[in-house]
Amino acid sequence: MAAVLEWVGDDDEGVAAQAFSRPSTTRSRRSQPGELPPEIEAALWRGTDMGHHTGTVVASGFRDLDRELPGGGWPCQALTEVLSPQPSVLEWRLIGPALRTIVASGGHVVVVGPPKRPHLPGLHHVGIDDKHLVWVQAEAPAERLWCTEQLVKSNAFGALVSWLPQARPEQIRRLQVCAQACEGPVFLFRPAAAQHESSAAPLRVMATFGLDWALQVQVFKRRGPVHDGLVHLPSIPGGLASVLTPRLLKPSHLLSTRELATHVVGGPVAPARPRRHATTP
Repeated sequence: MAAVLEWVGDDDEGVAAQAFSRPSTTRSRRSQPGELPPEIEAALWRGTDMGHHTGTVVASGFRDLDRELPGGGWPCQALTEVLSPQPSVLEWRLIGPALRTIVASGGHVVVVGPPKRPHLPGLHHVGIDDKHLVWVQAEAPAERLWCTEQLVKSNAFGALVSWLPQARPEQIRRLQVCAQACEGPVFLFRPAAAQHESSAAPLRVMATFGLDWALQVQVFKRRGPVHDGLVHLPSIPGGLASVLTPRLLKPSHLLSTRELATHVVGGPVAPARPRRHATTP
């Protein structure tokens, strides 16, 4: 169908009210990567590249771990799932340096439903005192979920730490939608079996123990390429660094020394046979 041009004004002015003589090529030109508007180009993320968190982040306190996290730290305005084989064993050691930064700036750490009672002397070594710690005692799964959701909606914390071992995918998705308005990080601790469940959390890590008091972290979900390896983080429990001897700081060396003591070149040491003494009839 031919388009009709309608001119307004004199012939010398030549102002077109409508011009549809040919399709506009503006959309095709904008589809080229180099001609996108700056705001769209900045928000564009390609799956092969490490994503950049649009909000603020809190440094984890481990340089090697920050290299694997989008934005270089724990994200705010989003959920972070930390999975571990056993609850309430290594959680504070992993997020403790980040919580220390939040408390130093005047923020409060809210804890919901921890499996064990928070140990204040141990938290002092992490950098959390009783004035900046709020403990919400919720034991039933429904109570934990309700308290966590209300706190996320209120945005009245520096950091939120919650244990949700039995949360369903749709419940995690609802928390993620609410967490987009939070100014502080939200940590959800869940069992290792939840790794095979779908989750709307943009960042998920698996934390386990390593040798010599270290932690091993695998970032199995992030906004970026797949991370297949393990990040080894040196982490001695608070208060032990000043009392452990140099030998106990490296338990793996003691184990290797014992193994060498029971083996020789070529195989294990054969037990000596008892001698037979001659007897008179």
